[in-house]
Amino acid sequence: MVELHDIEMKEVDPSNGSNPTSTTTVSKDEKKDADTLTLDDIKEQVRTIEKAVNSKEPRFILRVLRGLASTRKRLNEDVIRRLILFYYGSTSSEREILLGFAQSVSQPMDVDMEKASSSPAPVTNEKQSVSRPQTSRARAASLPEVDLFIHLIVLLYLIDRNSLKAALDCAKRLVDKTSVLNRRTLDLLSAKCYFYYARIFELNNMLDTIRPFLHSRLRTATLRNDFEGTAVLINLLLRNYLHYNLYSQAQKLVLKSVFPDHASNNEWARYLYYLGRIRAMQLEYTKAHQHLLTAIRKAPQQTAIGFRQNAHKFLITVELLLGDIPDKATFNNPQLKRSLDPYYQLTLAVRAGDLSRFKEVLETFADRFQQEKTWSLIIRLRHNVIKTGIKMISLSYAKISFSDVAQKLQLDSPEDAEYIVAKAIRDGVIEASINHEQGYVQSREIIDVYTTREPMNAFHQRIEFCLKVHNESVKAMRYPPKKYNEDLETAQERREREQEELEYAKEMADDEDDF
Repeated sequence: MVELHDIEMKEVDPSNGSNPTSTTTVSKDEKKDADTLTLDDIKEQVRTIEKAVNSKEPRFILRVLRGLASTRKRLNEDVIRRLILFYYGSTSSEREILLGFAQSVSQPMDVDMEKASSSPAPVTNEKQSVSRPQTSRARAASLPEVDLFIHLIVLLYLIDRNSLKAALDCAKRLVDKTSVLNRRTLDLLSAKCYFYYARIFELNNMLDTIRPFLHSRLRTATLRNDFEGTAVLINLLLRNYLHYNLYSQAQKLVLKSVFPDHASNNEWARYLYYLGRIRAMQLEYTKAHQHLLTAIRKAPQQTAIGFRQNAHKFLITVELLLGDIPDKATFNNPQLKRSLDPYYQLTLAVRAGDLSRFKEVLETFADRFQQEKTWSLIIRLRHNVIKTGIKMISLSYAKISFSDVAQKLQLDSPEDAEYIVAKAIRDGVIEASINHEQGYVQSREIIDVYTTREPMNAFHQRIEFCLKVHNESVKAMRYPPKKYNEDLETAQERREREQEELEYAKEMADDEDDF
């Protein structure tokens, strides 16, 4: 007899099966939700701009511009198209122009352009359309601030997609709009527009053509007390001059212009960076070191990695020219380690006073140094390498001939070694005496450093730096707007107080008479 066993039938879980259709649908829905969230964030930023215009508080626009970096990463063609269709009506000329910029990035769509422009907002945005009527949207788009902001978003999208020709046309239209308007609520947006306008011309290798325009806008911004615009335009002109190695023109601009104290920290960091490069080229290494160090301190510490890398390259070179050795922790920073590797090799060569190693580093990284515009400063380090070598020889030998010095430093002749050693003694690099007749140098005993003025100079430098940081911190302090008059009494309260004081004085006089 055959035994029968019940077999349990398990249900197949559809989630475990491979269904490419469902996976594609989920990914499309997620992308659609992400685009909707991005569009909602932009709409909220537009409402914040309207609030800034109505309340005349530029800090709201500053808040919007700070969030522009995160919004920029989530832009795509669908978001741009829906944004333009939402704020610009079918009769608006700006609508067709902006849609043309958006369509120029990708291949032509299968949907007819007329249908796309005449179709209503997508279904996913139906609630937003109901919550904000068409008249309210048209009123928002009619504000120059909102119009500029939407154009700026389109321009950022074109830059990120490397559509430089369309971005150039869009940037010209954007700057033309700022030129005919004179509103204080536009100052922050205009400054941002100038920055990307110059960036587009730099990407198109046409940076020298916009110099007259930047000068004219700088004059206008200075007359209007537009602090942020003035700061941005000065930095753009300095970048323009340094891009073509026009250091004398950059120095004249620094002397004839006044950088506004109320500029943002980012603009101050850029200005000090350019100023440090100018001072380094003019052999003012102490001032250049101060400017570059302050620029790095003012720059954002978590972001702006490229800026900090470039600033550290010039700072390390200037420190080597000053005779100092940069801190090793700088080269071990994960964000800076790879880009600063040639400068680490350069530092090791200067620190060891090895002229052959220094020449080898120059030959290996010559193209990179020239590209980073530090080559003209680095070739000056040859004298520092020789000085370091002489100092190490002086510490190692109590008495050494000039021929041996020339051999160790790889110089051409003992006469060159004698001249270099004499100059090092005059500059205070070593403590020694020269015997010209017998051709040798005699090192002196090392004097206690605490009997010299060197400790006092070091303390003076540190105290001066601390006082400077304190003064800058006091200047950078900000207070909530319109808080200064909260504790002030009104005219009615003042009259009541004076009346009470008068009555109290009369009572005191009566008490004295009774006494």
